[in-house]
Amino acid sequence: MKIFLATLAFCSFSLLVHSQSASVEQSTYGIQTGFLGIWVQNESKLSTTIALRSEIGFDTGIWGGDFYDETGFLLTPVLTLEPRLYYNLNKRMHKSRRIDGNSGNFIGLKTSYHPDWFVISNYENIRVISDISIIPTWGIRRPIGKHVMYETGIGIGYQYTFAKQAGYLENEGEVAVNLHLRIGYRF
Repeated sequence: MKIFLATLAFCSFSLLVHSQSASVEQSTYGIQTGFLGIWVQNESKLSTTIALRSEIGFDTGIWGGDFYDETGFLLTPVLTLEPRLYYNLNKRMHKSRRIDGNSGNFIGLKTSYHPDWFVISNYENIRVISDISIIPTWGIRRPIGKHVMYETGIGIGYQYTFAKQAGYLENEGEVAVNLHLRIGYRF
């Protein structure tokens, strides 16, 4: 009878542990790099499936052609806020897949601002016109080992350029695309 009760208690305990719902992490920090930049980011938990991603970094620009003496590049600061809904955490957990570091599929609303603070470039007197963009994005985030993560996403949205501050007659709005592939280290 004691063995039966111990077995019943053990099975009940394991069912309780397995029935817990998945959740995003309270807070996670990391550094990421991709083809066109480097960023430091934090994701803070807002609810069990929603995290607010804040990011500061440098976006890169590259240009060249017959009109330039050499191929040019620039690094310009970017500030980003992005609420993310991780919609498949429970499914991943029930399939015994990792969800640490907010590993899962997400839908986000990426809002980025490029201020006209400074530019790092191989050309002198390069200036960036400030802009803000809002891009709904779908993406995935997956772990490689314990601390390394990769992330990819795609989205189409709107970008507003503050052209008047650079001497143009009107500010401009246009379609913006977010297509990113990043790899990073999670602390």
